[in-house]
Amino acid sequence: MTQAGVGAEDLSAYLEFAGRLADAARAVTLAHFRSGIGFEAKADQSPVTAADRESESVMRAMIAETYPDHGIIGEEQGNERADAEFVWILDPIDGTRSFASGKATYGILVALAHYGRPVVGVMDEPPLAKRWQGAKGQPTTYDGQSVNVRPCAGVASAWLGATSPHMFREGIEFERYDHMRRQCGQVVYGGECLAYGFLACGWLDLVVEATMDAYDFAALVPVVEGAGGVITDWSGEPLTANSDGTVIAAGNAQLHAEALALLAG
Repeated sequence: MTQAGVGAEDLSAYLEFAGRLADAARAVTLAHFRSGIGFEAKADQSPVTAADRESESVMRAMIAETYPDHGIIGEEQGNERADAEFVWILDPIDGTRSFASGKATYGILVALAHYGRPVVGVMDEPPLAKRWQGAKGQPTTYDGQSVNVRPCAGVASAWLGATSPHMFREGIEFERYDHMRRQCGQVVYGGECLAYGFLACGWLDLVVEATMDAYDFAALVPVVEGAGGVITDWSGEPLTANSDGTVIAAGNAQLHAEALALLAG
């Protein structure tokens, strides 16, 4: 049994099914990508497209048929049995702004949580037909090959990734991020969820973000951890479906601790 209490055979089956969910969502999004599809503004003014809604609907239908007793948390269609032992956490298009503007930096995120802790994660990159997969206690793969984080001596030499500096709330949250950012060797913006895959492959050393929801980060936890990295909230606590939306991922524990200390001021 794994630490999460799910057998390896079950994890493999869940990971295979998560891949099928991502396959279905990939087909939907690519059918709409760069087609001039319009978008609507949600209540929080973030954009949503027909592709978001359609791909989530397809995945939900597959889950309902295969695992009818499992819960679902989805960005576009809300929660069903979110307190179930097993809950699928779906982001049908992570990076809708990128998708709607024709940028190939959007992804599909599929996670399975067991009692709130992510144990399976798939991050799909439809435009390039690439995929990261992770499961608790198993090595992360990228395009079918095992990957690992790279060594990094410390924050001063680290390459830091974040979707945007505008994702941090004005005030103490942005100030804490900006203080940490100034200590880093290099900073790269615009990767969306893919930045965590880049870290897993050893192309980045740190990813620090905020204002995230469970569907934004759940799939990333097994991917980062299975490559040898560390991923938590800004307090150093494990990420769960109820986390506060802050995320820090690092290639090793020492780098993670150093960045956490800088974030603390």
